[in-house]
This record gives sequence, C-alpha cells and structure tokens, in this order.
Amino acid sequence: MSESIIRDRVMGEIKLIPEHKLSEVYDFIHYFRIGIQKSKGNIDQIMEFAGCWKDVSDDAFNDFLKEITQRRKNAFAGRISNEAGSG
Repeated sequence: MSESIIRDRVMGEIKLIPEHKLSEVYDFIHYFRIGIQKSKGNIDQIMEFAGCWKDVSDDAFNDFLKEITQRRKNAFAGRISNEAGSG
C-alpha cells in the first residue's frame, strides 16, 4: 500500500474521531513522531562512533582483538580463582 493511500486512510480515521478526543490523538501522534526522530538521532550517533574504526589497519585491529581476548582471559581467570578460594 502506498504512503499516500495510508495517509488518506489515517486522515479519514481522524475525521471520524469525536472532537473531545482529538487532543489525545494529537498527543499520541506528536510523541510517536518525536520518538522516531530521537531514535534516528541515536542511530546516527552510533554509526558515527562506529566510523571511528574505519581508519584502523587490519593488523592494528587484529592486535587490538588479541589484547582484548587476553585481558578477558586474565580477568576471568582471577575471578574464577577468587570464587574457588572463597567457596
């Protein structure tokens, strides 16, 4: 269904809503639209942050991954030792 058909249907439904309920419909539509705009902003921010990795060479990135893996192993090894000793 095309956007114009959907828009016409929505407008048709709105015309059928009693006058005293229109403020509630407005609030719903307004906050729905604001939510969409905010989530779009979040996606843009995330993609901008993700783009900071684009200039990192494959070798540097692989070294980074190895270092992170080793740090996690060390962190969890210490944690497992501590938990085993306190049991």
